[in-house]
Amino acid sequence: MELIGEAVTNGARLFKACEVLEISVKTYYRWKSSETGDMRKGATKTVPRKLTEAETKEILNISCSERFADTNPYQIVAILLEEGTYIASTSSFYRVLKNHDLIHHRRKGRPGNKKAAPPELIATGPNQVWSWDITWLKTGVMGIYFYAYVIIDVWSRKIVGWEVHLKESDEIAAALFTRLASEQNIRGVRLHSDNGNPMKGATMIMTLYKLGIIPSFSRPRVSDDNAYSESLFKTLKYTAGFPKYFTDLGHSRSWIADFVDWYNNKHRHSGIGYVTPEQRHSGESNMIMQKRNETIAKAYALNPERWSSKPAFWDEIKEVYLNPSWKKLKAS
Repeated sequence: MELIGEAVTNGARLFKACEVLEISVKTYYRWKSSETGDMRKGATKTVPRKLTEAETKEILNISCSERFADTNPYQIVAILLEEGTYIASTSSFYRVLKNHDLIHHRRKGRPGNKKAAPPELIATGPNQVWSWDITWLKTGVMGIYFYAYVIIDVWSRKIVGWEVHLKESDEIAAALFTRLASEQNIRGVRLHSDNGNPMKGATMIMTLYKLGIIPSFSRPRVSDDNAYSESLFKTLKYTAGFPKYFTDLGHSRSWIADFVDWYNNKHRHSGIGYVTPEQRHSGESNMIMQKRNETIAKAYALNPERWSSKPAFWDEIKEVYLNPSWKKLKAS
């Protein structure tokens, strides 16, 4: 730029001077108007917003002074502004102090901790991972509810157990799982739930360990950690015919029984490839997928011009994750 400026001052044409140095006129003007100077890769750049060494030292001296030793950067900046002094933003104060290892917890209480990630559970077949919860069913009397205990198999989405009672109780829940254990082999099942009292009651926990069921729990106040049960309850309460209120316990049990029959045997679940939970639980879904793919292959062979590319075939989902890690979510 100095050479071009000198040439132009001595009477040369700008585009000719740029041509000699093998740059375009647009590049010259861009460099000339740029506040950061030379924008070429590897060139030394000037960042106008960057703090100078003197400003960095001033931030350190002020923050470590006796006056501000027990004051956080938000308060420091506010006080200095009131006195008519501006050195840098609050974030710059924090950045400089962090770079010099001067950000530490100094309160009497414990520092805040991040909530531990929920347990990641993987199901590759039925009766490996179950999820359960309790939902309220309205009655005709305000403030009085029936309570539906519902257990779902995460891999197949089949409702494997349910009961409706007048109250929430860890003893009722323990009796429900004891009954299921007498009907099928559930030893080794990973059972996930939220942190409700019936889920973590002493009677319930002891019963689970006695039956060989391994419990896991959601993070406090994080409903998404038990997503399969929450999704099931939304389907239950938004399905056609869900009563505005239940007249008595018999009515609620009868309606839930009909819902479970529909959900397990007739409802084609989008999350498992539009087969019913019972079909997936029993292993029939694999043959259904094969039949679909055979039909698509025959149609493609007869009339391939109907497809702009190769046809998409149905694949059965081999693994189902409960609370997958962020890496798996990003990959999917």
